[in-house]
Amino acid sequence: MQKSSSVGSVMDAQCPSRLVLDRIADKWTALIIQVLAHGTKRYAGLQREIGGISQKMLTQTLRSLERDGLVKRTVHPVVPPKVEYSLTKLGRTLIEPLHALCRWSEKHLAELEANRARAKVNFQN
Repeated sequence: MQKSSSVGSVMDAQCPSRLVLDRIADKWTALIIQVLAHGTKRYAGLQREIGGISQKMLTQTLRSLERDGLVKRTVHPVVPPKVEYSLTKLGRTLIEPLHALCRWSEKHLAELEANRARAKVNFQN
């Protein structure tokens, strides 16, 4: 029987760490983490701040993040119920790397678009 390792390898097709990478590399995850990095938010606040996210995708992503222990969902016992979302200690460890990825995307957008336009012209010829 093979001893399991506490360190995964995303290069191994059978390694569950690929599921983790899939979760944190998702655009909606990155954007939710970005918003929650600034503090606790209610559902409507998240949806308002994240342009283009559907109710279905926001709900699915929040549930996955909660299940993975990255986001905490707090229900306050009031009528109507007040639900808030915040990052857990583990979730806060993603702020810096995902912030860097978002800034990189913004910084290099023009260059990427120019490359895509050139490639489109080259493929058409």
